[in-house]
Amino acid sequence: MRREVIQELAGKAVVRQATLRDARQICALVKANPEELMVRALGDIVRNIDRFFVISASRRLLGCASYTILPDVGDYSSATVELRSVAIRSTHRGMGLGSHLVDAVIDHIRRFHAGPIIVLTYTPEFFAKSGFERISKRDIMHKIYSECVNCTKHGNPFTCPEVAMAYAGEGKPGGK
Repeated sequence: MRREVIQELAGKAVVRQATLRDARQICALVKANPEELMVRALGDIVRNIDRFFVISASRRLLGCASYTILPDVGDYSSATVELRSVAIRSTHRGMGLGSHLVDAVIDHIRRFHAGPIIVLTYTPEFFAKSGFERISKRDIMHKIYSECVNCTKHGNPFTCPEVAMAYAGEGKPGGK
């Protein structure tokens, strides 16, 4: 039964850029996963809606993902891009929807010819399936100093249990 549902859903699921109409559902999905994601205010999601992607089927939002650009000081041509707010409804996990969504966002980011694509995650096994490899948090100090130091979940970015990873898939952005 579950296999048939997965095959049917896989044929109907569509990844697209989010619209303002998706903002409330995205906010609810992110808030439903506070152990795995940094909660984002609705206003923040609205301001960054052009950087969100969603996966939906039969007009129902099943997941979301976004990215942010973290420019390196002095060299904006190879800015790091962080994948963030990756979430799939708990009832639809394990169906490959998250991987499909992450792959689509990576394809979009590649168009920028940016530098590394990174993610900080509590689920490194999931991202490893999409071509991410573990890196030291010391390799992304610009991220640590610009955002992680303000985290309300953990007092020290280096003892935070989130795992830093970088995309190492085929055809890495920026030729790196």
